[in-house]
Amino acid sequence: MNNYKIQGLLGTQPQAIPAKVRYCLYARKSSESEERQVLSIDSQIKEMLLLAEREQLEIVTVKRESHSAKETGQRQIFNEIILDIQQGKFNGVLTWAPDRISRNAGDLGKIVDLMDQKLLVEIRTYGQRFTNNPNEKFLLMILGSQAKLENDNRGINVKRGLRTRVEMGLWPGVAPMGYLNQKHMDKKCQVIIDPDRAPIVKKIFEKMAHEKWSGRKIHHWLKFELNFKSIGNHNMALSNIFRMLQNPFYCGIFEYPKKSSLWYQGKHEPIIDKELFDKVQEQLKRDNIVRTSHEFAFTKLMVCGLCSSMISAEEKYKQLKDGTTAKYIYYGCGRSKDRHCKNEYLREEELVDQLVRLLDQIDFNNSGIQIKFEEELNRFNKFQRGVLGFSDKKTRHRDVDLKTYAKYILKEGTNEEKRELMGCFKSKIKFTKKVITIDPASQNG
Repeated sequence: MNNYKIQGLLGTQPQAIPAKVRYCLYARKSSESEERQVLSIDSQIKEMLLLAEREQLEIVTVKRESHSAKETGQRQIFNEIILDIQQGKFNGVLTWAPDRISRNAGDLGKIVDLMDQKLLVEIRTYGQRFTNNPNEKFLLMILGSQAKLENDNRGINVKRGLRTRVEMGLWPGVAPMGYLNQKHMDKKCQVIIDPDRAPIVKKIFEKMAHEKWSGRKIHHWLKFELNFKSIGNHNMALSNIFRMLQNPFYCGIFEYPKKSSLWYQGKHEPIIDKELFDKVQEQLKRDNIVRTSHEFAFTKLMVCGLCSSMISAEEKYKQLKDGTTAKYIYYGCGRSKDRHCKNEYLREEELVDQLVRLLDQIDFNNSGIQIKFEEELNRFNKFQRGVLGFSDKKTRHRDVDLKTYAKYILKEGTNEEKRELMGCFKSKIKFTKKVITIDPASQNG
């Protein structure tokens, strides 16, 4: 190795290579489809190890990476190699070809900069060698730039091809639910009706348009009654159901790219007609009521007496004759343990009345209620002094009936105050067919 010299490119004079070059063997396989035919990572490593054995090269580490090299700074392993070179862990890189190192200007610039700083002594590929020689660095930059040019041109060609296909009415992506992508290469981008799922997709639109089903009801129907699955054997998420209901692809047209306002008439067979699609959009607009997100007062604080699921709540809206809208809150079984539970729903006002009547029988944490009462009393005294001007008086209490205060909170308190109060209950509350009861076991405990 001490007498080893290399002939520079383009007729340059021989340049001595430092006696001690310690290499990092770097193997990368891009995920890009156009590079599927290149050697795999294992094949690259095998070939380069044979080369290192023949040339007696010292390899101190082997690093593998599958990330594309098109974007600057996105490869974690490559970034580690740059850092290791800067820290002097090795000063040479052994790789299959120059484009394994970089296909973008940013990463290529980092490599050349390390050569300029004499931190990177040599890059060795299967058929070439690059050192801190102006001509060799120039050739390395040309090869890296050529790889970037190929990527850029390929991207332009792909976009042009996609534009041509959509102008022909062909969908360029994965077929939506209810359709299948053609597997024949001569029919690329063509989609056909999925005979198993398309009838269900049509029923989804019909149930929303004609039967006024909500998205959640459709979701429940698909999951629990039909056991409907995607091609990948997954249940449809509620969000995907709404996206499907708003996708005009099902009535024969599509926008590409999305939000581009460029619309095309598809060659695929529509699953529904435009009239049905428009009815669904009207139904979605009607159901799109903006509601304030909040936590209900008594959810997850009681259990179902039939299946032991937690009690949940939901809002219902009713249009009144005078044009206003009334809101009602109903409590019922969350059906987390039994989706077929037959427990009934109860209005919040009726629930509060029953809790007030039961309060004398409920065992609760007196100290917790006492603290809440003292806080309420202090707040009232501040109001008297600060607003009413009663600076010489302070309201006191003697032998306050804490359960009377608890009843007041249940009737007049905020949702947060009601939840805090229910948290002080030691007794477990059961909800069974519109009746609130105390679990005897919790009383005995």
